[in-house]
Amino acid sequence: MNTKTNKTILLVEDNPDDEELTLLAFEQNNIFNTITVARDGVEALDLLFGPDNQGGSVDPSIVLLDLKLPRIDGLEVLRRIRGNARTKFLPVVILTSSREEQDLIDSYSLGCNSYVRKPVNFAEFLEAVRQLGLYWLLLNEMPSGGRAP
Repeated sequence: MNTKTNKTILLVEDNPDDEELTLLAFEQNNIFNTITVARDGVEALDLLFGPDNQGGSVDPSIVLLDLKLPRIDGLEVLRRIRGNARTKFLPVVILTSSREEQDLIDSYSLGCNSYVRKPVNFAEFLEAVRQLGLYWLLLNEMPSGGRAP
């Protein structure tokens, strides 16, 4: 799959190793979309909504969201994304190493679109990222570019 669309990906990940692994997996799968990285929940919300909550500097087509984040955790980021009229339809994929069943339940209760546990095996992780890219960047359709009408 060799993709380059105008769709931006917001990767919210505080672990530098997982960030590097995710970026490498996109590269290995020839997914060359713009990827903006936020390293905690506050940074993610600032990028999405800006300091005045009127609009941030990033308008992603998808958010890949870790749950265990400093300052504001991923579930609160998801809650705020779903609570904002401008971003309530924005696809959010939880990409986490959490094995806690409650995290899975809470993520779907708050409106995540998908929940993917990060495989520890790199080959499996490459395949998971390939499938994420294929589906969310090429096949999935959203109203009004993922924004509320």
